Amino acid sequence: MERERAQAIIEAVLFAMGDSVSISDLALAVDESEKFVKEILEEMKVFYAESNRGIQLVELEDAVQLRTKDEFYEELIKVAQAPKKQTLTDALLETLSIIAYKQPVTRLDVEKIRGVNSDHGISRLVELGLVKELGRLDAPGRPLLFGTTEQFLRSFGVKSIDDLPEMSRDLLEDFKVQAEQEIQLKLDI
Repeated sequence: MERERAQAIIEAVLFAMGDSVSISDLALAVDESEKFVKEILEEMKVFYAESNRGIQLVELEDAVQLRTKDEFYEELIKVAQAPKKQTLTDALLETLSIIAYKQPVTRLDVEKIRGVNSDHGISRLVELGLVKELGRLDAPGRPLLFGTTEQFLRSFGVKSIDDLPEMSRDLLEDFKVQAEQEIQLKLDI
């Protein structure tokens, strides 16, 4: 298949779907190999970035999506109803961070780290589409396992979980000291 036609088909599929599409599905659409599709996607990514377009090609693990560039948000809301921005409380961010870095993780694991009940926080993150159930742990009671979603990746602007920033050793030590101080305060009461 000629590259221009493949590019047009991929663009049409991504536009029509609106959401992310796996590379394997795009390969099926153009009846070519995934390697070929990845080459086309890289060309498209460069094209959108260099030609002052209003859209961009975003990679999300083994999938891609066409979406509006962030810099055009103000112009977009003049025409479209402004989407309600969801804000995350500190407790939700803390819960989400634990899930993102420890996934797959059970509710009990999150609660052990946070030191408080996390039922509401996990439920709210699932409602927001940032966290999903991944299955069940093969252990007594078969507790649910949780992990992040593609929406999480989009919201935080990362391609995959591997792109999350690493926590510095100093910060980790500070957290440990704070946790030990909090435990000691609870024991002294």
